[in-house]
Amino acid sequence: MTNNVTYKKPPKSPAAAGILSGIFAGIGQIYNGEYMKGILYFIIFAGLISLQPHGGQPFPGLILAGFYFFQIIEAVQTAKSINLQAQSAPGAPAAAAVVPASAKPAPKSGSVFWGLGLMALGVIFLLANFDILDYDRIFDFWPVLIIIVGIKMIFDYSVKKKD
Repeated sequence: MTNNVTYKKPPKSPAAAGILSGIFAGIGQIYNGEYMKGILYFIIFAGLISLQPHGGQPFPGLILAGFYFFQIIEAVQTAKSINLQAQSAPGAPAAAAVVPASAKPAPKSGSVFWGLGLMALGVIFLLANFDILDYDRIFDFWPVLIIIVGIKMIFDYSVKKKD
Protein backbone atom coordinates (compact mmCIF):
# COMPACT_ATOMS: atom_id res chain seq x y z
CA MET A 1 0.00 0.00 0.00
CA THR A 2 1.44 3.34 -1.01
CA ASN A 3 0.68 6.64 0.59
CA ASN A 4 0.09 9.45 -1.83
CA VAL A 5 0.71 13.02 -0.87
CA THR A 6 -1.15 15.68 -2.85
CA TYR A 7 0.69 18.91 -3.46
CA LYS A 8 -1.46 21.79 -4.64
CA LYS A 9 0.22 23.80 -7.37
CA PRO A 10 -1.45 27.06 -8.25
CA PRO A 11 -2.00 27.43 -11.97
CA LYS A 12 0.41 29.81 -13.64
CA SER A 13 -0.80 32.44 -16.04
CA PRO A 14 1.26 32.39 -19.26
CA ALA A 15 0.20 35.98 -19.96
CA ALA A 16 1.38 37.15 -16.54
CA ALA A 17 4.69 35.31 -16.98
CA GLY A 18 5.21 36.93 -20.38
CA ILE A 19 4.29 40.41 -19.21
CA LEU A 20 6.52 40.15 -16.15
CA SER A 21 9.44 38.99 -18.32
CA GLY A 22 8.77 41.85 -20.71
CA ILE A 23 8.90 44.38 -17.89
CA PHE A 24 12.17 43.06 -16.48
CA ALA A 25 14.30 40.09 -17.49
CA GLY A 26 14.00 37.08 -15.18
CA ILE A 27 10.86 38.13 -13.31
CA GLY A 28 8.66 35.79 -15.35
CA GLN A 29 10.89 32.86 -14.43
CA ILE A 30 10.72 33.83 -10.77
CA TYR A 31 6.91 34.00 -11.08
CA ASN A 32 7.01 30.44 -12.44
CA GLY A 33 8.97 29.31 -9.37
CA GLU A 34 12.31 28.97 -11.16
CA TYR A 35 14.28 31.28 -8.92
CA MET A 36 17.81 30.36 -10.01
CA LYS A 37 16.88 30.64 -13.68
CA GLY A 38 15.35 34.06 -13.04
CA ILE A 39 18.47 35.31 -11.29
CA LEU A 40 20.66 33.86 -14.03
CA TYR A 41 18.57 35.56 -16.74
CA PHE A 42 18.83 38.86 -14.87
CA ILE A 43 22.63 38.51 -14.66
CA ILE A 44 22.88 37.59 -18.36
CA PHE A 45 20.66 40.54 -19.30
CA ALA A 46 22.73 42.94 -17.20
CA GLY A 47 25.94 41.59 -18.72
CA LEU A 48 24.60 42.01 -22.24
CA ILE A 49 23.60 45.58 -21.47
CA SER A 50 27.07 46.32 -20.11
CA LEU A 51 28.59 45.11 -23.40
CA GLN A 52 26.61 47.59 -25.50
CA PRO A 53 28.94 50.61 -25.44
CA HIS A 54 31.99 48.51 -26.37
CA GLY A 55 32.90 47.87 -29.99
CA GLY A 56 31.34 49.05 -33.21
CA GLN A 57 29.70 45.80 -34.28
CA PRO A 58 25.94 45.26 -34.11
CA PHE A 59 26.39 41.73 -32.77
CA PRO A 60 26.05 42.58 -29.04
CA GLY A 61 22.82 44.46 -29.73
CA LEU A 62 21.43 41.53 -31.70
CA ILE A 63 22.31 39.13 -28.89
CA LEU A 64 20.60 41.42 -26.38
CA ALA A 65 17.43 41.63 -28.48
CA GLY A 66 17.42 37.89 -29.10
CA PHE A 67 17.90 37.10 -25.42
CA TYR A 68 15.19 39.57 -24.40
CA PHE A 69 12.58 37.92 -26.63
CA PHE A 70 13.83 34.42 -25.79
CA GLN A 71 13.33 34.87 -22.06
CA ILE A 72 9.78 36.19 -22.61
CA ILE A 73 8.84 33.20 -24.79
CA GLU A 74 10.54 30.80 -22.39
CA ALA A 75 8.58 32.17 -19.42
CA VAL A 76 5.28 31.74 -21.29
CA GLN A 77 6.15 28.18 -22.37
CA THR A 78 7.24 27.23 -18.86
CA ALA A 79 3.95 28.51 -17.40
CA LYS A 80 2.03 26.45 -19.97
CA SER A 81 4.15 23.40 -19.12
CA ILE A 82 3.51 23.81 -15.40
CA ASN A 83 -0.25 23.99 -16.02
CA LEU A 84 -0.15 20.95 -18.31
CA GLN A 85 1.78 18.89 -15.77
CA ALA A 86 -0.66 19.84 -13.03
CA GLN A 87 -3.62 18.78 -15.16
CA SER A 88 -2.12 15.54 -16.45
CA ALA A 89 -1.93 13.78 -13.08
CA PRO A 90 -4.31 10.79 -13.21
CA GLY A 91 -7.40 11.24 -11.05
CA ALA A 92 -6.26 14.58 -9.77
CA PRO A 93 -8.18 17.85 -9.82
CA ALA A 94 -7.11 20.45 -12.35
CA ALA A 95 -4.50 22.14 -10.16
CA ALA A 96 -3.14 19.23 -8.12
CA ALA A 97 -0.40 16.73 -8.80
CA VAL A 98 -0.29 13.37 -7.02
CA VAL A 99 3.18 12.26 -6.01
CA PRO A 100 3.96 9.06 -4.08
CA ALA A 101 5.34 9.87 -0.63
CA SER A 102 8.36 7.61 -1.16
CA ALA A 103 9.20 9.01 -4.61
CA LYS A 104 12.35 11.04 -4.84
CA PRO A 105 12.85 13.47 -7.69
CA ALA A 106 15.33 12.28 -10.28
CA PRO A 107 18.65 14.07 -10.07
CA LYS A 108 19.07 16.61 -12.81
CA SER A 109 22.04 16.09 -15.02
CA GLY A 110 23.67 18.79 -17.03
CA SER A 111 26.13 18.89 -19.85
CA VAL A 112 29.80 19.18 -19.07
CA PHE A 113 30.24 20.88 -22.44
CA TRP A 114 27.98 23.80 -21.56
CA GLY A 115 29.48 24.12 -18.09
CA LEU A 116 33.00 24.33 -19.49
CA GLY A 117 31.81 26.70 -22.20
CA LEU A 118 30.28 29.08 -19.68
CA MET A 119 33.40 28.94 -17.53
CA ALA A 120 35.58 29.77 -20.56
CA LEU A 121 33.27 32.63 -21.51
CA GLY A 122 33.45 33.97 -17.96
CA VAL A 123 37.25 33.85 -17.99
CA ILE A 124 37.36 35.66 -21.33
CA PHE A 125 35.04 38.42 -20.12
CA LEU A 126 36.95 38.70 -16.84
CA LEU A 127 40.22 39.14 -18.73
CA ALA A 128 38.54 41.74 -20.93
CA ASN A 129 37.34 43.65 -17.85
CA PHE A 130 40.94 43.85 -16.63
CA ASP A 131 42.08 45.09 -20.07
CA ILE A 132 44.15 41.98 -20.70
CA LEU A 133 41.94 41.22 -23.71
CA ASP A 134 40.18 43.72 -25.94
CA TYR A 135 36.40 43.46 -26.46
CA ASP A 136 36.84 44.24 -30.16
CA ARG A 137 39.09 41.21 -30.58
CA ILE A 138 36.67 39.00 -28.65
CA PHE A 139 33.77 39.96 -30.92
CA ASP A 140 35.89 39.34 -34.02
CA PHE A 141 35.97 35.65 -33.07
CA TRP A 142 32.25 35.11 -32.28
CA PRO A 143 31.76 32.72 -35.25
CA VAL A 144 34.03 30.26 -33.44
CA LEU A 145 31.19 29.73 -30.95
CA ILE A 146 28.90 28.62 -33.78
CA ILE A 147 31.56 26.21 -35.03
CA ILE A 148 32.02 24.70 -31.55
CA VAL A 149 28.26 24.27 -31.04
CA GLY A 150 28.02 22.63 -34.48
CA ILE A 151 30.80 20.19 -33.61
CA LYS A 152 29.04 19.34 -30.34
CA MET A 153 25.76 18.72 -32.17
CA ILE A 154 27.48 16.37 -34.64
CA PHE A 155 29.18 14.56 -31.76
CA ASP A 156 25.88 14.16 -29.87
CA TYR A 157 24.19 12.86 -33.03
CA SER A 158 26.90 10.28 -33.59
CA VAL A 159 26.70 9.10 -29.97
CA LYS A 160 22.91 8.71 -30.18
CA LYS A 161 23.21 6.90 -33.51
CA LYS A 162 25.54 4.30 -31.95
CA ASP A 163 23.00 3.56 -29.21
